[in-house]
Amino acid sequence: MTEIDYLALVTIAFLGSVGHCSGMCGGFVIAYTSAKISPKWRKTYQSLAHLLYSFGRVSSYTFLGFLFGFLGSVIAVSMTTKGVLFIFLGFLMVLMGLSLMGKIKFLHFLESSIAQTSIFKNSFKKIFQKESLGSFYLLGVLNGFIPCGFVYIFLAGAVATASPFEGALIMFLFGLSTIPVLFSLGFVVSFLKSGKFRTVIMNIASIMVIIFGLFMIFKASMLLSGNMKMKGMDNEIMEKIVH
Repeated sequence: MTEIDYLALVTIAFLGSVGHCSGMCGGFVIAYTSAKISPKWRKTYQSLAHLLYSFGRVSSYTFLGFLFGFLGSVIAVSMTTKGVLFIFLGFLMVLMGLSLMGKIKFLHFLESSIAQTSIFKNSFKKIFQKESLGSFYLLGVLNGFIPCGFVYIFLAGAVATASPFEGALIMFLFGLSTIPVLFSLGFVVSFLKSGKFRTVIMNIASIMVIIFGLFMIFKASMLLSGNMKMKGMDNEIMEKIVH
């Protein structure tokens, strides 16, 4: 992926964290802050706890990026397959963007109820009862595996890289981009929950997702077109050799 691609993804991630993550994960952050962080703790200690939670999420995202990037490398065994994969993922991102805007309910069908399973519930319950700094990191790791429509967008990008390391990098950057908003949530929660503000930011992020999806489709079309021309040239060369 180019530097422009990475810049676009980081921008989408940051805007999405303002419009989407503050609403989806905001309640979770406030919940663990109330349950696990004592007002008597020093501000530096509280900040470290919040950062460890965020780094836990980033760790999970990075692992998922590596996994999906590897999956993409297995699927995209040829240039043609890679082009078709890019078109499919680009189309998927367009649908996700429309879903984030509330135009369709595409993401609703993708999200599962994994967070409601007994394993997740029991794990969260045990970690919530602990006050060690390590428990905040583990809480973030678990949170990173909870199904989220916005995360799916970036996992699609990780698959499209067809590289486990580039996939991991995309998800690592995604995680880092969401830290500022979630870290400062306790200070600006009322502002971020403003309906009009969130709607505007979410619409901007959604439009960028759609544009990025269309751009991915365009690049895939060019890739397929170029590959077909190369095959045509190879066939002509083979015919000349034969004759």
